Amino acid sequence: YLHKKESNMTTVTGKSSAEEPSLKKPKLSENEVYKNEARKKGGVDIEVPKDFKDLSHVHTPIGGLFDSPTSSKEWQQCKLTKEQIDQFWTDGYLPNIAVLTEEQCDKLLEDYKLFLDPDKLHPGHGLFFEFHRNQGGDPNNVLLHALGHWRITAAFHDVCFLPAISVPSSQLIDPNREEVDVRLWHDQLFAKPAKHGGVVAWHQDYSYWTRTKPMMHMTVHIALDDQTVENGGLHFIPGSHRWTRNGMPLPITDDNFADMESIKNILTETERSNFKPTPSLLKKGEASFHHPLTVHGSYANRTDKPRRACVVNYIADGVKSDSNEPLLSQKEPIVHKGCRMEGQFFPIVYKSQWAQLIRT
Repeated sequence: YLHKKESNMTTVTGKSSAEEPSLKKPKLSENEVYKNEARKKGGVDIEVPKDFKDLSHVHTPIGGLFDSPTSSKEWQQCKLTKEQIDQFWTDGYLPNIAVLTEEQCDKLLEDYKLFLDPDKLHPGHGLFFEFHRNQGGDPNNVLLHALGHWRITAAFHDVCFLPAISVPSSQLIDPNREEVDVRLWHDQLFAKPAKHGGVVAWHQDYSYWTRTKPMMHMTVHIALDDQTVENGGLHFIPGSHRWTRNGMPLPITDDNFADMESIKNILTETERSNFKPTPSLLKKGEASFHHPLTVHGSYANRTDKPRRACVVNYIADGVKSDSNEPLLSQKEPIVHKGCRMEGQFFPIVYKSQWAQLIRT
């Protein structure tokens, strides 16, 4: 995963106390940017064959996963209702939105399986921004986590352009509730094997993303298997999208996601009293949309089946880099501080005008 400030954002461990976070940890300055320490551990330094096509150069759906809308009316059909939008801004997330069929999920899972054999790497493996075969390092609690697979297979490429997730994101990403144009930020894979799947510790996504401003981001988590409480399904803390520190997100408490409850060490008493994990219980092919400050996480998988999910993270068109360091990988060009995020790795996936009805 991404960015941490080494000097005053070190991992918090130990038992919870009644102290306020301002007493336990230094305050976050407005100019603070997390540095990507996980990238060093999960970085992929492998050459890609010259004849292998990097799909990040393709900024439209390749085809084969879904049929693209051909009219403004078809784009309109992907929109959320006012009630759904209100629920998102009340809770900080919106779960159980059907976005893929079982057949589409199976197609993505077939591509996912191409990445599993450590002795036979996929020809495009060197295009991953990060690839953690087990991010926490504990063989009894395995979490596969990867970024950049949209560059490698057509199905994972096209899911980033899926209207069923890009259109709702346009409706939810702006705090002023204006529909905006949407760009890809980056994708992710999270997979927990049967019987010994690991946790993803509680966190806010924007804690890792402060190198991009303003905060107009959206996380879309798509279940490729049914998610339950027992198999480590995604959980949310309702209302936690209002939890900040001096205008900044909560500090990172575990870079490797292994210490499930470590966030409680930096919560206020009020936040701890409102810390009520709620399972999303996503069915295969359903998505949840969550705010960049919504606290979320998932417990271990001890069932007899794997729990796999793909994640697409979006930004509003116009979001800029707030760092002079690489945003995703040391191998990619730097988007200098103050420059708009666009180009090869941050394509437009949806323009709000595409759903505007033309009246005659």
